[in-house]
Amino acid sequence: MEKIIVILGPTSSGKSEVAIALAQKLNGEIISADSRQIYRGMDVGTGKITKSEQKMAKHYGIDIVSPKTEYNSAKFKKYANKIIKDILARGKLPIICGGTGFWIKALVDNVVYPEVAPDWKLREKLGKKSTEELFKTLQKLDPQRAKNIDAKNPVRLIRAIEICKSIGKVPDTRYKIQDTRYKFVQIGIRITKEKLDERIKLRLQKRFSAGMTKEVKKLHFKDKISWKKLESFGLGYSLIPKYLKGEIESKEELFEQVYLAEKNYAKRQMTWFKKDKRVIWLPEYKDIEKEVKKFLI
Repeated sequence: MEKIIVILGPTSSGKSEVAIALAQKLNGEIISADSRQIYRGMDVGTGKITKSEQKMAKHYGIDIVSPKTEYNSAKFKKYANKIIKDILARGKLPIICGGTGFWIKALVDNVVYPEVAPDWKLREKLGKKSTEELFKTLQKLDPQRAKNIDAKNPVRLIRAIEICKSIGKVPDTRYKIQDTRYKFVQIGIRITKEKLDERIKLRLQKRFSAGMTKEVKKLHFKDKISWKKLESFGLGYSLIPKYLKGEIESKEELFEQVYLAEKNYAKRQMTWFKKDKRVIWLPEYKDIEKEVKKFLI
C-alpha cells in the first residue's frame, strides 16, 4: 500500500521546516494544505513559504489561484489527489503539510463533499449577517455540522448554510469511503502554548516589518479585491482593511488585534486536530523523523 506523510499543527508551530527537512531526507515533495497560501499575491499576510524555501523541496498548492476565485475543500481534494498520483508515479514520497484541518481530513478520510454550485443571491444576503448570526442559522439548519465547524469563519459558515439550503444538510465529515490505496501517518508538532504565543508574535512582527499592510493595500487598490472579499480571509486580512479605513486608530492597536486573532485561530486549530486520535504529537524533529522512518518500513 502506498504511504503518505502528513505534518500538521497550528500556525507558527514550525510545520514547514519539518516538512522540508523530511522531503530532503526522504526524497519527498510537499503539498501545502493551507487554505490561504493557495492565493497569488497573498504572501506576507499568510506567512507564505518563500521562493528560496520552495527551492529546498518541491512544493505544490502555493499560488495556484487568484484571491477572486472561489476555492473550497472539494477543489483542494481533487487537486491534491492528482498531485499525489504524480509524485508517487515518479517514485517520490508525498508529504502533506498545513494547518487547515478540514482539507487534511478530506484527503486522509477520503471524504466526499457535495458539488453544490455557489448561490450568489444567498451569499449576498448572508454576507450582511454577523458571524454570530450565521452560526445560529447553521445551528438551526444542521446542529451536527455546527458542532465541528470553525464558528469564527464566515466563509465556512456561509458555505455550510449554502449546502444545507441545497441538499438539506452538510454531509458528515466522519464518513469514509472504503478506499485503501493510501496509508497515512499524521504527525502533529507538539509545542507549549507559551512558546507558540511567542513564535506567533515574533513571526507577526516580521510580517508587519515586511509590509503586511502594504500588501493588503495593493490587493484592494491595484488588484481590485473588494474589502468584503479580503475580510472573508480572516485574521490580518479582516483587520487591516479596518485600519486602512480608519476604524482601527493606530498601528499598535492593529498589531495587538491581529496578534490576538492569530492566537485564537491557533487555539481553534488545536481543538480541531485534537479530535483526531490518530494524530501522533511529537516535539522534536529527530523524534518525527524516527516515527516517519518506522512508518515507511
